[in-house]
Amino acid sequence: MEILMTVSKFASICTMGANASALEKEIGPEQFPVNEHYFGLVNFGNTCYCNSVLQALYFCRPFREKVLAYKSQPRKKENLLTCLADLFHSIATQKKKVGVIPPKKFITRLRKENELFDNYMQQDAHEFLNYLLNTIADILQEERKQEKQNGRLPNGNIDSENSTSTPDPTWVHEIFQGTLTNETRCLTCETISSKDEDFLDLSVDVEQNTSITHCLRGFSNTETLCSEYKYYCEECRSKQEAHKRGPNRGHYIAIVKSHDFWLLFDDDIVEKIDAQAIEEFYGLTSDISKNSESGYILFYQSRD
Repeated sequence: MEILMTVSKFASICTMGANASALEKEIGPEQFPVNEHYFGLVNFGNTCYCNSVLQALYFCRPFREKVLAYKSQPRKKENLLTCLADLFHSIATQKKKVGVIPPKKFITRLRKENELFDNYMQQDAHEFLNYLLNTIADILQEERKQEKQNGRLPNGNIDSENSTSTPDPTWVHEIFQGTLTNETRCLTCETISSKDEDFLDLSVDVEQNTSITHCLRGFSNTETLCSEYKYYCEECRSKQEAHKRGPNRGHYIAIVKSHDFWLLFDDDIVEKIDAQAIEEFYGLTSDISKNSESGYILFYQSRD
């Protein structure tokens, strides 16, 4: 797996770093990626949770390409996805290489659609990411449903779907969705039952000086179900002990790997950082009172 980016949270605001012109100078004209733009996002009152996630998603290339492709489609009624597409398009078509953009239209729409974010309080970046991805998926599925109202699919066949059918997966699911298989083995009759669950993210404990493989092993450790948590075995027709196997709020920033270097996005501030500095944000130390900086949301890309 190759790490794409991380969203980190801090207990306090980071010190202001280099400005846009300094960033462009540090990268250099010969090394600056063609057709790439590094723009900070204005903070509209504790919106760093939103800015950090938006930066992460923008540099998730498959997601960015789908959003920009959506922008090129015939104009639709304004929603959260159209506002996101406008923001991504604004960044991607800037004449300058670096700078700052106010995501005011997106923030306004977000606050209008969900009262949880309709305030100036700090919010949880993970909750916002889940809300955004699920909302985009709902919008895409609803638009596809509207396109089928005439009763015919694009290939001319009669649409046989009904209101109880499972909606078709969207490109959000294609990019982010995985399947988690939980297996439960009854300790009395040895019968094994399995259950598949779709997910867009996994909550995994991440420790410093460990690999993601090690963290996933910890996530999938065997769990013993006993006492009031006993498992109902269909074979025994009673509850039995069983083994089950399966895989805070502060200031948010985004750390992104773009091409061959790493960038730190802290609202409207964008800095180039050394790869060695990533270890400072990966996982919690044994004494979190000394260092509360930690990777909160990690994006990985699977290899073929």
